[in-house]
Amino acid sequence: MEQKAPIVEIQHVSKSYRRGSQVVPVLQDISFNIEEGEFLALMGPSGSGKSTLLNLIAGIDKVDTGNIFVDGVDITGLVETELANWRANHVGFVFQFYNLIPVLTAFENVELPLLLTRLTRKERREHVETALAAVNLSHRLTHYPAQLSGGEQQRVAIARAIVTDPTILVADEPTGDLDRKSAEEIMDLMDGLNRELGKTIIMVTHDPRAAQKAHVMRHLDKGVLNDVRSQNPV
Repeated sequence: MEQKAPIVEIQHVSKSYRRGSQVVPVLQDISFNIEEGEFLALMGPSGSGKSTLLNLIAGIDKVDTGNIFVDGVDITGLVETELANWRANHVGFVFQFYNLIPVLTAFENVELPLLLTRLTRKERREHVETALAAVNLSHRLTHYPAQLSGGEQQRVAIARAIVTDPTILVADEPTGDLDRKSAEEIMDLMDGLNRELGKTIIMVTHDPRAAQKAHVMRHLDKGVLNDVRSQNPV
């Protein structure tokens, strides 16, 4: 049987930022693969380059050198308009602070990414209801963010991230603004999305408890990938 290519291939990626006349290296010659259906936790101290690496994989930022392939597409070769279109179709984002729009209901927040597609209103409704059911919030369709707990807001954000059925789900400190119980519920939910729906998840976290749900943990320190530890095999 032919071996399937990794869903993400990171090849000799380096990234620096400028501060005035100073060049600050953030990532140095990073290479590794992420398999389809993998749940990866990126860990490391503040300033280690975790979020920068996540942003590069998600096409939010550009590499200085190296290549990143996602599902066979070299995203480092795309121009900004192509990259924006690629992100809309292939990446689901989950942020620490939810990024919900306060004047929109849970339904309307989840529907937002679908407004850029050619789906009919009926098809959009079906997709949104399916996504909200997947995060156990079918009873909160008409509620506004201010009427929801932090954990519920993050679940709405996750529904919004999966409603387009993206190739990869990227999460930047998804439990960072939650109490312990809500954080555990969110991680159980993400574990379910990975195991039951086969979602490929790449998560940056400081929280060892959150990282325990991942199959693979990779540690960054001062822009260098130090080690990898496999756990909880699929």
